[in-house]
Amino acid sequence: MSSVSRATQLASLGRPESGWANTPIIKGSTYLFDSLAQWRAARAQRDTDRVLSYGARGNETVYALEDAITAIEGGYRSKLFPTGLAAIATTLLAYLKAGDHLLISTGIYEPMRILCETQLTRFGITYSEFSPTDPHWECQLQPATRMVYVESPGSLLYDMLDLPALSQICKQRDILLCADNTWGSGINYQPLNLGCDISIVAATKYFGGHSDVMMGSVTTGQDCFAQLEQASINLGQTVPAEDAFLVLRGLRTLELRLQRHASSALRIAQWLDTHHAVKTVFHPALPGDPNHALWQRDATGSNGLVTIEFDPDLSSKKIEDAIDGLHLFGIGSSWGGYESLALPADPQRTRLRNSEQLGYLLRLHIGLEDPADLMRDLDTMFNSIT
Repeated sequence: MSSVSRATQLASLGRPESGWANTPIIKGSTYLFDSLAQWRAARAQRDTDRVLSYGARGNETVYALEDAITAIEGGYRSKLFPTGLAAIATTLLAYLKAGDHLLISTGIYEPMRILCETQLTRFGITYSEFSPTDPHWECQLQPATRMVYVESPGSLLYDMLDLPALSQICKQRDILLCADNTWGSGINYQPLNLGCDISIVAATKYFGGHSDVMMGSVTTGQDCFAQLEQASINLGQTVPAEDAFLVLRGLRTLELRLQRHASSALRIAQWLDTHHAVKTVFHPALPGDPNHALWQRDATGSNGLVTIEFDPDLSSKKIEDAIDGLHLFGIGSSWGGYESLALPADPQRTRLRNSEQLGYLLRLHIGLEDPADLMRDLDTMFNSIT
């Protein structure tokens, strides 16, 4: 498979060796064995190998998606979870214990930070943050640090981190490096190949691609997979076969969709960058973005996310009234589906939280609609503001 193109690989990952073009939905809780000896052998084998034994441990549909994501991410094995946040929570509980310290990058997915604040601290696990723009970030490491958790590019502002450099320091100190790879979705960015130990993706986003399924995935190297699997079993984490089927189907068009999202987003970002009402455009594929050089070095593509900072002199009330007047951009959480979305970005969730003269932040997800139509819709919004 390594010799074929990515598009060819995506067309066949997780597919049966013969028969159905796509792995069908297989449902079941009880798996029947022919004898007690066969049952005992399966139970003994499942501690180290993936075998059919019970519905909560997975089935052929789930295994097919796990294998496909593992191939995309370039890892050893993957586990699936009912949501992206469930994937994050299980990962943290798999590797951290009372007395450990977790170092996270500023600007990560906000529910993850809240999870640290409200749950991990109750278990005796401490955490602190470091800025993705801090060249001396390692000074924030503590003797008890057991994991560094980053999102690269990060939420809202898309700050990129030098993962190979972070990995080198973490490996010297026997610290796990975990990355939220939802932005890159495996085919645009591969944290495991850049030195990370663990890669997490909200499969709800681009993997699924149609805004109709919730899921998270975690892919690891061989050395740390057993802990993840044990935590997944202990916490009863499993996904329905129907959802696994939908995400597997979404993977077939992943590269095509991301190419369209990325090309449209870059076109719109370039147009926004010239607009008098816009102070800053955040999009790593945009030349002039402070993350552009790292994006060129480490990523192989982009996606549909663009955040804009309005001119600080513009009224937030007028901006929000204008956002309400958008016709082609829906107002809603999430992203990664076929549709375009617009949602305010809270500065307090970013490295800009202490900035003076900060303009209103608006996150856009550029969908699969015609970019010319989307720009006309945005232009109408700008005209009603200015």
